Amino acid sequence: MKRVFQFVCFVFFSAITTIVSAQSKYDLVVAKDGSGNFKTVQEAINAVPDFRKKETRIFIKKGVYKEKLVLAESKTLVTFVGESPDSTIITYDDYAQRKNIFGEEKGTSGSSGFFIYGHDFSAENITFQNTAGPVGQAVAVFVAGDRVKFKNCRFLGFQDTLYTYGRESRQYYNNCYIEGTVDFIFGSSTAVFDSCTIFGKRSGFYTAASTPENKKFGYVFLHCTITGSADGNSFLLGRPWRPFAKVVFLYCNIDKQVKPEGWSNWSNPANEKTAYYGEYKNYGAGSKTAQRLAWTHQLNDEEAKQYTLSNIFNDWNPVKQ
Repeated sequence: MKRVFQFVCFVFFSAITTIVSAQSKYDLVVAKDGSGNFKTVQEAINAVPDFRKKETRIFIKKGVYKEKLVLAESKTLVTFVGESPDSTIITYDDYAQRKNIFGEEKGTSGSSGFFIYGHDFSAENITFQNTAGPVGQAVAVFVAGDRVKFKNCRFLGFQDTLYTYGRESRQYYNNCYIEGTVDFIFGSSTAVFDSCTIFGKRSGFYTAASTPENKKFGYVFLHCTITGSADGNSFLLGRPWRPFAKVVFLYCNIDKQVKPEGWSNWSNPANEKTAYYGEYKNYGAGSKTAQRLAWTHQLNDEEAKQYTLSNIFNDWNPVKQ
């Protein structure tokens, strides 16, 4: 009996120690089992003081959190940290054709499970998921804020998984996994995907950039793996959602899914004069450039030198500790 009592005490105090440790390292803790400050992620977001001038770190314990989240513009310098992408999962199941309470379709933007408007948001070790399935546009994450970064995160969905919405938004994805089918990385933002896996589940397009005309950089993929479960020759690297789309792949492993022509003008020859699609020192079964469309670019060494984080992001260094 004494040993049982000692064991129970050990387990109890170990749990208390873990909670205290987490709460001392983080400002807020979210836990579905009630062991943190809040049971839902949105409650934790709401608790962050508006326009706080220092970072608010939120630890999200393992669990599946089915919530439609909004990080308002007033919630700045917020950081989410999960236990792991396999165990901390934020999910929702809206899609563009679903009706709202007024009987109106929610549309692509309205389908998102997580809206990020606040600047200087970051997340690591979390899965963001839209489970609506192959029903058309169904966004997992919508990013409008500036200086947003994700590390070791997963973005799961089908069409239009990741919406890089903000025209003035700079985004950095490191060691992330992004999956989908048609146009599943899309939008206006300047975004760097560094050492990420881009996974095409069915035939489609990896990107649909809508880069503004006045922006020098759109999407830049560095040291990424471009692959999927789709058949060979079933994907294109990108098509221009807007005329001045800019997408470049450098040092990437491009798998068999990519068709020899590589790119599309989205059935509009005029886009060939304005869009900028480039490749440099890629490798893999889909990287051969002999049959790439004539209006796309194979960068030389001098042109490739411009694709550094300091050039792309100017005064923001997303890897500074």
